[in-house]
Amino acid sequence: MTESLLDDLQTSVAEAIAAVTDAADIDALADIERSSLGKKGFVVSAKKAVGTLDPELRKSTGQAINEAKVQLDEAIAARRSELGRSARSAQYEGERMDLTEVPAGASVGHAHIVTQTWDVLEDLFVGMGFRVVEGPHIETDWHNFDALNIPKGHPARDGFDTMYVNHGEPGSTLLRTHTSPVQIRTMLDQEPPIYVIAPGRVFRRDTADSTHMPVFHQIEGLVIDRNISLADLAGTIDAFVTAYFGAEVKSRLRPNYFPFTEPSAEFDIQRSDGSWLEMGGCGMVHPNVLRAGGIDPEEWSGFAFGFGIDRLALMKYGVDDLRDMFANDQRFLAQF
Repeated sequence: MTESLLDDLQTSVAEAIAAVTDAADIDALADIERSSLGKKGFVVSAKKAVGTLDPELRKSTGQAINEAKVQLDEAIAARRSELGRSARSAQYEGERMDLTEVPAGASVGHAHIVTQTWDVLEDLFVGMGFRVVEGPHIETDWHNFDALNIPKGHPARDGFDTMYVNHGEPGSTLLRTHTSPVQIRTMLDQEPPIYVIAPGRVFRRDTADSTHMPVFHQIEGLVIDRNISLADLAGTIDAFVTAYFGAEVKSRLRPNYFPFTEPSAEFDIQRSDGSWLEMGGCGMVHPNVLRAGGIDPEEWSGFAFGFGIDRLALMKYGVDDLRDMFANDQRFLAQF
């Protein structure tokens, strides 16, 4: 009797689970649940039959029936959840509205030529172990000049070169003229060692022409660590040039002067015709700048470099006039 009861139960459970798997909707699943677990279902009938068994068989048979019930409950719950998701997906799809503003058949926009170059540079330097940091567009004269060892009366602080804003004391707040203030903010916020790049928009009173704009983009690099030398700077510049322009392009450092680095240099790249093109400035971070950033120059040293993202975009894509990149002419932008 016991074997026959359990065999019938096992067969009914297997058939019910197969039916649960094939249930097309919630209503069909409810019918299967009633026929298996309802008052007139085979599980309840099996439980009632336990009372007719010998006392020593009732416990094991009842346990087998309970396990069958749990198995059915789990299968039904899983299928109900699956059918619910499908029903919601169908509902959402039916209620979906196309809010696309681009007309059918029209071309989809893409990242601007400067943004593309910016992203490539970030990926390149992150791959070299640098971290990306940012700073505000509106700066104090201390972050933009004083902390960078640019003295009062320096031509760069003149109103003919710098755009000051009406905030605080006259001449105390300005649109940053370079991304170098991010160096100071990073040093004040973070203990060495420091390996960061700071890409961003900068502002100067330049007349727009083929190579200048009053609003343009720079990327700044800063390394502060123990025993950093000019050789580390040269190696970093060379690794960047090789990664961005290719192994056939060479770089060099040429002595120059900047208030915030000592020694200072311009770095150039050699073009295919053998001539050299100036790319940007670099040098060892001046001890006064380290002190302004709260770093002891007796313990730490570092280098910094910076160059124009827009100029790199010009070179990479063969653009002759910087103004073309900001005119928003679709015929130009669609080429890149």
